[in-house]
Amino acid sequence: MLVLSLSFPVCANTWVDDFAHELKATAKKKKLPGLAFVLVAPNQPTRFEFYGRTEKSGTSIDKETVFRLASVSKTFTAVFIAQQVKEKKLTWKNSLQELLPDYKFDNYINTPILLQHLIGQSTGFIPNAYDNLIEANYKLPRVLEHLENLDSLCRPGICYTYQNTFFGVLEEYYRQQKTTFADEITKSIIVPLKMPTASVGRNALMASKKWAKPHAAIDKNEWVSVRVKDNYYKYSPAAGVNASAADMEIWLKAMLLEYPDIIDKNMIETLTKPRVKTKRELYRSEWRKQLTDAHYGLGWRIYNVDDIEIIYHGGWVQGYRADIAFSPQLGVGYALLMNAESNSINKLTATFWKDQIEAHKIVTLADIKKVNTSHY
Repeated sequence: MLVLSLSFPVCANTWVDDFAHELKATAKKKKLPGLAFVLVAPNQPTRFEFYGRTEKSGTSIDKETVFRLASVSKTFTAVFIAQQVKEKKLTWKNSLQELLPDYKFDNYINTPILLQHLIGQSTGFIPNAYDNLIEANYKLPRVLEHLENLDSLCRPGICYTYQNTFFGVLEEYYRQQKTTFADEITKSIIVPLKMPTASVGRNALMASKKWAKPHAAIDKNEWVSVRVKDNYYKYSPAAGVNASAADMEIWLKAMLLEYPDIIDKNMIETLTKPRVKTKRELYRSEWRKQLTDAHYGLGWRIYNVDDIEIIYHGGWVQGYRADIAFSPQLGVGYALLMNAESNSINKLTATFWKDQIEAHKIVTLADIKKVNTSHY
């Protein structure tokens, strides 16, 4: 049997330079305040690109400028829980009722909602349940009480029902353990990975040596700096992590198994196993021509593009957008952080992976031709 070993020199290819040019051209056209781009590829130095400033009169965005990750935080939470399971501190089969006995979440007949349903966005309740209460800055216990009264759309584990409020269960669980989610994930994930500027929480963001201020649109391609809201930070397992390009380089490498003593292959395979189908993702305007299948795993979306799996998640809170994605097959990781709520991130991320996969096909075909030629 002939086995091909392909080493894809992604950063040496001109298409990456073209993408970097498009990235900055888009930022300039949209008058974005700032962004940071990270590309990790096999046998290549990490590629960084930066644009803009922390705010109008601020400093230039660089490798250690901290951004909010918003829902990309869910990828950190998933890995943290996988580690807790590995250490036998929790199990994926723990029910929410076991975690918080004082609340009643299991109102679907004879079917408990498990930790894997929470992390896997398959609780069965109406999507984004009571996000309006997060926006209104309701206190966490009051929101959890509201969740007790929800009616189910489907049995837990059957359908995709994206949530933020349910992650408050983890926030409250660790508080009742006389600690905090922020402290636990910091000592279990952030510190062992030696992330230089990553943190959890609003105060930690604003205490950073350099951080990108949030910006909201006041008109087409016009942005104004706004204050950092703390409402979603109260649900830090859902949206509370802060990180820089330097941190995201480490995070991507960890997802690609470069830190196996901390995050091992079994953990990543568990998290990225397709679990519930996400049909609506197939119709996303920038992705629908590429996607052939889409699922949610545990804390990650799983996209199939030309039989290549792209493990992805996006994030959005007031003033920030973030995307992260990696391909275990290609060994490539991508992250894009913005301190503005610009939908341009959707097209940029989809374009990157379209070009990446096309470049991979070209290199693969070229290597096959070389191997075939060597037989004569």
